[in-house]
Amino acid sequence: MNPASNPNPYGKPSGYQAQCSTKAPTSWSTGLFDCFSDVPNCCLTCWCPCITFGQIAEIVDMGTSTCFTSGAVYALVLAIMTGCGCCYSCFYRTQMRDQYMLTESPCPDFLVHCFCEPCALCQEHRELRIRGYDMSLGWEGNMEKQNRGMEVAPEVEEGMNR
Repeated sequence: MNPASNPNPYGKPSGYQAQCSTKAPTSWSTGLFDCFSDVPNCCLTCWCPCITFGQIAEIVDMGTSTCFTSGAVYALVLAIMTGCGCCYSCFYRTQMRDQYMLTESPCPDFLVHCFCEPCALCQEHRELRIRGYDMSLGWEGNMEKQNRGMEVAPEVEEGMNR
């Protein structure tokens, strides 16, 4: 495939490139307290936040860490430093905001995670889902799905026609 004809040569989802080229930060797709707009994820996050965090971390890290590894580290931090998973997870919110040029709202990332950890994780999960990720597939599964979607008939270049 000609690199010039590939609309997304970096292996990132189609929304990634468009968002990164924007200069002004954009708003989150949903509010921090819109947790009940995705009730299954809200329940999962309340009862086992390490799974939601692991899914977010795998996508934000672009597959360099797995859902299991990130979730296990998060659970370990929660177990050792009771209730201080926010110290670890707030870095991923910052990384995600940088990737998608999202505003730091309603307050700094650390405070959002410190005081509203489940809501912050739910919001990040919803944001990635709205941007086209199937969170259950992980990074590799999403890349395979995207690549299958790109396998269409080759473009015919303009030029000599008969």
